[in-house]
Amino acid sequence: AANPKLAFARAAAWLLPPAPIAIDVHPTAVIAPTAQLAGGVAVGPYAVIEDGVKIGEGTQIGAFCFIGRGARLGEGCRLYPQVTLYAGARLANRVILHSGAVIGSDGFGYVAEGGKRWKFPQVGDVEIGDDVEIGANTTIDRGSLERTEIRAGAKLDNLVHVGHNVHVGENTVIVAQTGISGSAVIGRDVAPGGQAGLGEHCEIEDGAVIGGQAGILPGKIVRSGQ
Repeated sequence: AANPKLAFARAAAWLLPPAPIAIDVHPTAVIAPTAQLAGGVAVGPYAVIEDGVKIGEGTQIGAFCFIGRGARLGEGCRLYPQVTLYAGARLANRVILHSGAVIGSDGFGYVAEGGKRWKFPQVGDVEIGDDVEIGANTTIDRGSLERTEIRAGAKLDNLVHVGHNVHVGENTVIVAQTGISGSAVIGRDVAPGGQAGLGEHCEIEDGAVIGGQAGILPGKIVRSGQ
């Protein structure tokens, strides 16, 4: 094979497909009457699916997952136990969310006045593209007034934090404990190493590599290929 490691991975996936997360709809699952589940959707014990949710064919929802009102899930998604989707979160097709992932929580936005901090509205949405995989206990905030977006093929490790209004490009790989501040823009095929910290409104252009524990200052641009 021209790429032995890739050939091995494909063979392993064929020989040992992943075990099912759920089979059929468990009787303890709580599913709102207005939720729409396509054919082949499986829902595990004690999962909660709220009003207006739409779930595509063949998606599997693990035990104790929470799918908030109006959320959308495409075909063939896999949600491991205890995943939380806040209201309105959107997943495309074949998205994998590992246990403890939280999608669509409020961003960290406040305005200071008179010795008090007032919460800035966090009413945007969050959209996850095709074939994205998100690790355990990773959190992705919804946009404040706009959208947080993780584009197709991106892979996020465990314990990654993505702030509000962040855009992550196609096929980018983000290693564990990376923190991405609000409104950062990350291009395609970018690779931030473990525990990297990205300041607000910074921009990481296509193909850039960020070393582990590196700090990117707010507003800084890391050029393509650096």
